[in-house]
Amino acid sequence: MSNPLEIVVKESISELRALQRKQIDLISKRIEMLIIIKQNEKLGGISKRDLSTKTGTNHNSITKWRKQYLKSGIQALLVHGRKGFKPSVVSKKEHQAIEKMLHNPKNNLQGYKELVEWFKTEFGKDIKYTTLNEYCKRHFNSKVKVARKSHVKKDETAVEAFKKNSVTKLLTSL
Repeated sequence: MSNPLEIVVKESISELRALQRKQIDLISKRIEMLIIIKQNEKLGGISKRDLSTKTGTNHNSITKWRKQYLKSGIQALLVHGRKGFKPSVVSKKEHQAIEKMLHNPKNNLQGYKELVEWFKTEFGKDIKYTTLNEYCKRHFNSKVKVARKSHVKKDETAVEAFKKNSVTKLLTSL
C-alpha cells in the first residue's frame, strides 16, 4: 500500500473553521477535508479512503478536491462550479395562454393529450406529454380529472331564464 499524499494546508484550523461556518453544505465538506488533513499533518498525512469515511463523501471527490487545492489553493475549493437550472421549455407568452386555457370553463379539453395537441397547433412547437403534464401540475395545480364549473354546451340564456323563473316561483309560494 502506498503512502498517503502529503498536503501542506497553509491556513490554520481556526481560519478554516470560520470559513466553514460561512459556506453552504456543498463547500463545507471540502473545508472539513482540509481541517482533517491539517490535523493529521504531523502523523504523515491521511489517505483518501480515511478522508472519505471521515467526511462522508466519495473517495473520487476527495481526490478531485485535493488536486484542486494543490493546484489553485483554497479559492478553487470555494467555488462549486454548478450552473443554474435549465431554461423552461414554455415561454411566458405560452404560460399565459395555457393558464387562460386551463381556467376557461368553456374549453373542450378532455385531458392532457388534447392540451398537448392544442399547444402544438397554437404555437407550432412539439412538447412531450409528461413535460406539459408536470408543468401544468407545478404551475397551475391542475389534475387529470377535474370537474368542470359548467358544461361546455350550456346555454347562458336558458340559465338566466331558469334563475328568473325559479325566483318568481319561490316568492309566489311564500
